[in-house]
Parts: sequence; structure tokens; C-alpha cells
Amino acid sequence: MTMIRYTTDHEWLRTEDDGTLTVGITDYAQEQLGDIVYVELPEVGREISAGELLVVIESVKAVGEIKIPCAATVRAINETLADQPELVNSDAAGSGWLVRIEPADGDALAGLMDDKAYQDYLASL
Repeated sequence: MTMIRYTTDHEWLRTEDDGTLTVGITDYAQEQLGDIVYVELPEVGREISAGELLVVIESVKAVGEIKIPCAATVRAINETLADQPELVNSDAAGSGWLVRIEPADGDALAGLMDDKAYQDYLASL
């Protein structure tokens, strides 16, 4: 069953049928960044620790750093973003996904917000 969880840094993580997690940024995050012009993605196979920098997103007005909330191995990157970084703006929760990771721990999403909790969090900002 697909499950989506959110971080306080406005990232989403979606479970996939093969046990991996697809990672992206929320609509709120892409709106705050503005027009995205470049996305720096990690190498496939890279092992990352919880809290480590995973992706850098550059926009016309800011640079966003995506840090991963769990230890994991990068299994896939969205190579389309090299030529079309604006997909993150137009479809942040779909074709603008960033990376697919294999979490080191089966409880990788524990402590992250569900949709209602994330909406409540946004309302508090």
C-alpha cells in the first residue's frame, strides 16, 4: 500500500511496491523556491546517512538543500531533471520527483507527518 509522509523541511517520501522510497519536495517548497533552474542529484549507489545532504535545488531566487531523514542507498535518480528542472515546479509530487532510495531501516518513515499533520503544520507557519 502506497503511503506518503512529509518532513518539516517540506520533503515528501512515498513508499513504492518494491520497498524503496521516492523522494521529492512539496508544492509549498517549490513555491517558496520560485522558478527552478538546476537540480544536482546524487550518484546511484551512494550510501547516505540520516540528515546528510542528498539533493541541491537552485532557483532564480534561492538554493534549497534536501537532506534525507533516514539512512539509505540511492537506487534511482530522476535523470529528466538534468534537462527539465522546471518539472519540480510544474509537478512536484509527480514527474518532478528527485530520487528513489532504499532505506537502511524498515522504520524509516516513523516520526514523519501524514497528510493531515503536514497540512496542520503548514497552517501554523
